[in-house]
Amino acid sequence: MVLSRTASESDVSIHSTFASRYVRNSLPRFKMPENSIPKEAAYQIINDELMLDGNPRLNLASFVTTWMEPECDKLMMASINKNYVDMDEYPVTTELQNRCVNMIAHLFNAPLEDSEAAVGVGTVGSSEAIMLAGLAFKRKWQNNRKAQGKPYDKPNIVTGANVQVCWEKFARYFEVELKEVKLSEGYYVMDPVKAVEMVDENTICVAAILGSTLNGEFEDVKLLNDLLLEKNKQTGWDTPIHVDAASGGFIAPFLYPELEWDFRLPLVKSINVSGHKYGLVYAGIGWVIWRSKEDLPEELIFHINYLGADQPTFTLNFSKGSSQVIAQYYQLIRLGMEGYRNVMDNCHENAMVLKQGLEKTGRFNIVSKDHGVPLVAFSLKDNKRHNEFEVAEMLRRFGWIVPAYTMPADAQHITVLRVVIREDFSRTLAERLVLDITKVLHDLDSLPSKLAVAAQQNGKNGTVVKKTEMETQREVATYWKKFVLDRKTIKNKIC
Repeated sequence: MVLSRTASESDVSIHSTFASRYVRNSLPRFKMPENSIPKEAAYQIINDELMLDGNPRLNLASFVTTWMEPECDKLMMASINKNYVDMDEYPVTTELQNRCVNMIAHLFNAPLEDSEAAVGVGTVGSSEAIMLAGLAFKRKWQNNRKAQGKPYDKPNIVTGANVQVCWEKFARYFEVELKEVKLSEGYYVMDPVKAVEMVDENTICVAAILGSTLNGEFEDVKLLNDLLLEKNKQTGWDTPIHVDAASGGFIAPFLYPELEWDFRLPLVKSINVSGHKYGLVYAGIGWVIWRSKEDLPEELIFHINYLGADQPTFTLNFSKGSSQVIAQYYQLIRLGMEGYRNVMDNCHENAMVLKQGLEKTGRFNIVSKDHGVPLVAFSLKDNKRHNEFEVAEMLRRFGWIVPAYTMPADAQHITVLRVVIREDFSRTLAERLVLDITKVLHDLDSLPSKLAVAAQQNGKNGTVVKKTEMETQREVATYWKKFVLDRKTIKNKIC
């Protein structure tokens, strides 16, 4: 099964103007060439194609870090050929990973003694971290059910409908029923009361989100913990909590240190966080931390010795680069508590600048909360003629990549735009984005609706005749063409 697809079927060869100095024959697009080409030509061909990618700094859809200091870039390049899993060959890299695990565990208030080592592991990202945490919950639940002589073939997990797709992957891949708490208009996170009502004896854990992908809001983990403690007391169950802090794990400790969401709550047994989001590292690093050794079943840990020494491993993959682990350690010691606090404060302030700018237009409802991940989610107050998808599409003219999407069940009728504020998104860029959004709204106001079904009076009898879809499309295309030509004429006159 091939998951990739070709971008174009019109040309099966790759042509490059500059590379023709070295290679006169075009290269096959989807097959390996028979002969080698000069390194200069290979570089130029690839570099030419990559120019058409979007600018990562203007990709406001992504939570993933797009800028790091040059000194960290150097460290990453120097370690790019080190295999992270080869602990015997690269013991210092392994030590740096262990330091990161312990630093993050202390950041999350893990109940550790002074000399006690934290339990955790570096992963490719939060998706792998969630898979590992979920497997630990499933195995521990199964072991308890076996010891009690009860069935252990129908595990389930309770989440909100706002969870990231990796939770759905975990449920499907590892045969766990996913019980979702539906959303409602104006309330776009999991309701702790409804979540606890859905818990039964087969629930391996309840997953709370610290920083919803949809609107950045923190779920109330403290209330969930209190309600679940009471239910466990009444039923005799021991249902735990996992906190998916992919986005919020490196935000809450610095912006909201008094917020209780982590290992300060007794039912929180594991937490995942993305180092490549607000951990401020390029894509490819996540972390999962367990409360104690008892929360990670020993039988899930493999021990290997064919790389030179006995090495414990608990991952879904094996080989991977060391660069991101080293970069995470750099950020933790380079910035410290003070530096991370400054970065998160600045991100929050820039989010407020953007929010206020959008509110001044009078055209948007703000869906996100001030308390949470520094992002701004917003929707049009009136989307009868033009919708959020058209705003997102037209913003690409200015280079901005701003996603538009519908909310999950039961709030599918709500469509929002979302701008994620990262470290490299400045106040100046926030103000520029507001200006460009204002221009887009002005342009859309002068265009006919793409979605409306046009109707016209039919002369004598006054009956309304709906235009065919083709006629409507032609009318819209003609209007857009005239609009573009008129803009070009105006620009030429100005020049």
